Amino acid sequence: MTLHPVSIDREPAAGAVLLTGIPGSGKSTVAAALAARLGMSAHVEVDALQQMIVSGSQWPSPTENAEADRQIFLRARNACLLADSFARAGFIPVLDDVVVRRSHLDFYRTTLTTKPLHIVILAPGPPTAWHRNQARQKALATDWAPLDAAMRAELKQEVAFTDSRCVRVDSEVRRCVA
Repeated sequence: MTLHPVSIDREPAAGAVLLTGIPGSGKSTVAAALAARLGMSAHVEVDALQQMIVSGSQWPSPTENAEADRQIFLRARNACLLADSFARAGFIPVLDDVVVRRSHLDFYRTTLTTKPLHIVILAPGPPTAWHRNQARQKALATDWAPLDAAMRAELKQEVAFTDSRCVRVDSEVRRCVA
């Protein structure tokens, strides 16, 4: 039996979207809804890449942890590789990740080769995020409110902050969830 090569890549996607915010801000929900509304798209959940580390995984925490910080950039690098692969195949990648530091955002900007990169910051506020974290299946015990303050301070010069009822892509507001 002869295998015929299949062309995987085609006309590249016209950019990528990075949805960010603190845990409970609605990233995964909005990313999935946005991806579902685009013609050809792929939702890249960066937390799922962290879960692929079977032994030695270090999730970020409020306390300083050099290994957890290294793994944040490892998963971001893998997310960029995956997103670029989808983009080369014509799918608009919609990534969701907790990005609260300028250095982390700059890493995405320089590592992701798909351009333009549209950045959407979901910021419903710590009380709303905490309530959502407690209501979901994977309820978090950590209060991530300090990340909100860090995100607002370090990323204040970025695109407008929005709650998770709408996202801004370029100058158009697209309703994603009710």
